[in-house]
Amino acid sequence: MKISSAIRTGSALTLTALLVGCVSAPKPLYSWNGYQTQVYSYLKSDGPAQEEQILELEKGVQQTAGKDAHLPPGYQAHLGLLYLNTGRTDQALAAWEQEKQQFPESAPYINYLVSNLKKNGN
Repeated sequence: MKISSAIRTGSALTLTALLVGCVSAPKPLYSWNGYQTQVYSYLKSDGPAQEEQILELEKGVQQTAGKDAHLPPGYQAHLGLLYLNTGRTDQALAAWEQEKQQFPESAPYINYLVSNLKKNGN
């Protein structure tokens, strides 16, 4: 009796180990592409120049477009802010529109940014 019980337990453990080994990690929901680092650098004000940050974020947009992935919330909004800070108002508006399309819940904030931009004559 003890031997058959030990065999069943060993078989169950082996089967469990095999099944757990076959499970792969789930695909991430978003492709971050260094976004957190860029925001941190921007907020610390001692990171790379805004032009360099724009280039890095644009590179992330291109990388994400090349694969079946999505940008995280705020990515396009932050890129739009950088565009605005460097005088590229049209690109800022386009990036903010992308943010609104991808994340409709961001519309009130994006609309607020756009209305402030228009109030200030840009």
